[in-house]
Amino acid sequence: MRAAVTDLHVHWLGRKDFASALALQEKIVAAKREDPSQLDELLLLEHEPVYTIGRTPDQSSLSATGRIRRGELGAAHLPHPLFAINRGGQATYHGPGQLMGYPIIDLRRCGHDLHKYLRWLEQLLIEVLAEYGIAATQREALTGVWVEDRKIASIGVGVRHWITMHGFALNVCGDLSPFNHIVPCGIDNVAMTSMEKETGAAFSVLDVEMAVEKVALEQIPNLRAAEEVLPASV
Repeated sequence: MRAAVTDLHVHWLGRKDFASALALQEKIVAAKREDPSQLDELLLLEHEPVYTIGRTPDQSSLSATGRIRRGELGAAHLPHPLFAINRGGQATYHGPGQLMGYPIIDLRRCGHDLHKYLRWLEQLLIEVLAEYGIAATQREALTGVWVEDRKIASIGVGVRHWITMHGFALNVCGDLSPFNHIVPCGIDNVAMTSMEKETGAAFSVLDVEMAVEKVALEQIPNLRAAEEVLPASV
């Protein structure tokens, strides 16, 4: 585990199951709520195979076709466990070869601006991908990062008392076929891609983690540009 000398601590957690990572996020969020002076965190890791879905009554993205029969939960056909969690968005898959980033950031110090935070996450990943020669972009009205019409990174965040959790999933390498069991992020006919697939080169998740850490530490001041002073009573 490494921590940078800055007001953002970055930690590489290696391979971690989803439930343990979720519990760690919740612990840090609770501590930051209790003591707003605590530094912001960025957890970087890989997950064991898992599906997640956000806060939505529409479960259709859990079906490969996007159509679930009345009374069907939509998870029985999934080859890996499913977690319903407190983020926005539809179903997605996480697993080996995918770099997960969980920023736990107090947005009260960033202008109370969730929209700006989401765009900051996208831009961070775009800059990381550019370092590997991959021309990625944002797409209007679609959160995430894209290479042309192919999705290379998904973003889904939760916010409690203006403190963020969950975050991004960057497809680095490995098997993308688990996405075929769902409608990723609820987007019909979306093509998922990875750094490996786009370039034909071999990538290490740990190497990409180091690039994300470097860019995040460089770019955190841009998120802080709208910093607000917290009242003493918070």
